Amino acid sequence: MSFSLFDLFWLFLIAASFSPLLQQHLRESRRLSVIRALERKRQSRVVTLIHRQESLAFLGIPISRYIDIDDSEAVLRAVKLTPDDMPLDIVLHTPGGLVLAAEQIAHALVRRSGPVTVFVPHYAMSGGTLLALAADEIVMDENAVLGPVDPQIGQYAAADILKVVESKPLAEIDDETLIRAEMARKAMRQVYELVVTITRANGMSEEAAVRVAEALSTGRWTHDYPVTVEKAKELGLPVRVGLPAEVYELMELYPQPAQRRPSVQYIPVPYEREPRLPRRGR
Repeated sequence: MSFSLFDLFWLFLIAASFSPLLQQHLRESRRLSVIRALERKRQSRVVTLIHRQESLAFLGIPISRYIDIDDSEAVLRAVKLTPDDMPLDIVLHTPGGLVLAAEQIAHALVRRSGPVTVFVPHYAMSGGTLLALAADEIVMDENAVLGPVDPQIGQYAAADILKVVESKPLAEIDDETLIRAEMARKAMRQVYELVVTITRANGMSEEAAVRVAEALSTGRWTHDYPVTVEKAKELGLPVRVGLPAEVYELMELYPQPAQRRPSVQYIPVPYEREPRLPRRGR
């Protein structure tokens, strides 16, 4: 049997089409292997909630991810499958997402009798911070950050909408802005009460819980303000530094989509400074 150049072209096209699917399958297997290794190490159930911009396996189209109802359903199912006395570890990397979904997960975490630990390798903003507040312990990389949980109405912060309404006469404000202001007022009250409820359920005093809610949910900072490890400790959050090596390994298995020219490049091995011989005359 002989192959023409046209046949070879089609074979190459078929192989190129299935290659991303095979790579995705291998990556999924490696993820499960690392998760099992972390579970054996900590004798816990490990759940990942990692939102990166990934590419669809076949078309290579980048898609952005965030906390949604599908995530809350999956996490709640994992919680139900975990014995009450078994520790639950959540690897969290997310820009936030739907408040309803984050709230459902947070309530499920604080209801658990067993310990809950959240690992933050890079960032857990907005709804991700809400989940971190529901944990008994937050373990972060020394450079990782959390973020405010103040509600957003459309593209504007709820607190900013209220300030605009308060600074102008009522007759000069259009109906749509007034409606947005009422929504903003309700949303801020709901999130404030939610933060207080979650932190109080985790054993925080009422005074400390109110302090955390005031800082994170009232618009004191911009929504993308980085709450560093030091700032989180100042707020009284149960934060410590020191992620297991498996968490970093997991993050490597959730790559960003390939770009034509990478914006960041380095040799991906740890460096050690070699000892230098003393110079003559010294």
